[in-house]
Amino acid sequence: MKRLLAFLFIAVLALAGCVQTKTDVEGSKDSKGKGKKEIEVLGMAASEEDMNIVRDQLVKNGFDVKLNIQPDYGSFSAQKEAGNYDLALSSWTTVTGNPDYAVRGLFKTGGDYSIVSDSKLDALIDEASTLTGNEATAKYKELEQLLVFDQAYIAPLYISNKYQGIYSELVNSKTVHLPKSRAQVWESIEFNDASKNATEPLILHQTISSLTSLDPIKGNDGSINTLNTNIYVRLVNLRDTDDVVSDGSLSYNHAIAEGNQEYYFILRDDINFAAVKEGAPVDTGELVSAEDVVFSLNRAKNPKSVPDHRTYSLHENIETVEIVSDLAELQKKKVAGSDQSVLDALSQHLPASVTQLAKDKGTVNNGAGVYQVVKITTPTPFPQVLNYLAHQSGGIVSKKQVTSINTYDVASYDPDKDIGYGDQTTVTEGTATYNNQLYASGPYILVKKNDYEAQFVKNPAYRVGSEYEPKIAKINVRFIADIDSALSALRNGEIHILQSVPETKLDIVKSDSKLTLHTADSNAVSYLQMNTSGRTVSDSVDLRKAILYSINQHEFISYYQGNKKPAVSTVSPLVNTGLKLEADSAKVKEYLKAYND
Repeated sequence: MKRLLAFLFIAVLALAGCVQTKTDVEGSKDSKGKGKKEIEVLGMAASEEDMNIVRDQLVKNGFDVKLNIQPDYGSFSAQKEAGNYDLALSSWTTVTGNPDYAVRGLFKTGGDYSIVSDSKLDALIDEASTLTGNEATAKYKELEQLLVFDQAYIAPLYISNKYQGIYSELVNSKTVHLPKSRAQVWESIEFNDASKNATEPLILHQTISSLTSLDPIKGNDGSINTLNTNIYVRLVNLRDTDDVVSDGSLSYNHAIAEGNQEYYFILRDDINFAAVKEGAPVDTGELVSAEDVVFSLNRAKNPKSVPDHRTYSLHENIETVEIVSDLAELQKKKVAGSDQSVLDALSQHLPASVTQLAKDKGTVNNGAGVYQVVKITTPTPFPQVLNYLAHQSGGIVSKKQVTSINTYDVASYDPDKDIGYGDQTTVTEGTATYNNQLYASGPYILVKKNDYEAQFVKNPAYRVGSEYEPKIAKINVRFIADIDSALSALRNGEIHILQSVPETKLDIVKSDSKLTLHTADSNAVSYLQMNTSGRTVSDSVDLRKAILYSINQHEFISYYQGNKKPAVSTVSPLVNTGLKLEADSAKVKEYLKAYND
């Protein structure tokens, strides 16, 4: 992404500082001696191959190209905030498995990561989100037409596949998932020798060591997507194929009522919050309850609940979250498209039949038929709300713990003195605020981190005795920024799973008898983001279109040995609109002429 932005997540990557060669300088004039249009391309060192292909394609079509190469995401962010680019090499993984997530935060006015402001595009995003089937496909086609071909706000490069390397000499590769959207599933993984599960740490890998936030609503990027997904439980989950299910979640079952505006969830009582005491995880004895769900989702949808809220747009279609106390309501309501009552739908495979609904968590006793039910209402029919609830930002936090820590005034928040819940410094050794105050509702809790790795231990009160109880007691996430170094570490057994094997290194994994390669489709799309403010490309759609038609996706696919797929937009892996981008030098000349005239 998420990846999860699955990670993915949106990752806009930047690279700075390129020394011009004699050829570069001489090539900056066309055959008539006129200066060519210079385009500054922002990207990150990890994506240097893509940067070089983009540069060559633009140069071939009459542009002069400057590469702005930065070593890491933090350096990129500074360059992007300063506006030092015409094109930014960007990637996005739709970690919720639904097309609305692929566009809302990226391209809607005011979206979490949007630099686009277009009222027509906003209307199409909102319209498409309410539709299903062929109607949705038609509307997303209109959206792609406007986004890419009419306005050229982005230029698509390719869709990636997923390639996961496993040190199968030690790890049971059959227990390792590779979901299309969801972040890595930790609780299912086992060693080949099951006796090691309780004693040996599983060593995973992550490129980014600086964590945005361990408060699930304050980050949506590759630094925390996987971590927060495994620290906090959600109302629903995604299967490996993107189906929304209650499996492995806080709910036994969920149901959509007639009208597609009311969503019901019946909660389980075998998950407590874990905390860290003297460096070890402990069961707090506090049930992860409906009260915590209401608190968590209300703060998730409220842009002012925390400073620098990164995920509120994902949950803005939640109107109300409430605890249901009237059993008759569930009996009267019908499931959408069915004669079945909501109560019957929620009552499948429970420990005991529902006899009472508890308003207060103190009276919950599933074994005696006493359950809590949460209802979420949307202002318009919006089934995609379930996909957002499966996102890491839908993670359930402790109302008691978060409110006891976040006592500052959000409007006057001062990052130099106000330390919020989930701040990475509170779990980082050697920092002034090192004092782990996390409360985990998920299968694992982060005990501590440093620049080298983050250490997790299983939640002692998570689904004990069930198939979802974490199999391995300790997990260390090793921070290795360079992917080639990470692959070497995998081959040496220094890490046990490499979640993203580069397409150009697949043969290495395939030929190593100690390793197993898993492959899967993904929702990850790489594209060029056009700067929409302060640059010539910001004001000229003709110039943007000239750049768009300079991009030859087949050259990327060839470079990656056929392990990429054509894309039109970030929606492409989810909805086939039938649109295609083909490089066209004649169109490039036409749009450059229009721009120059």
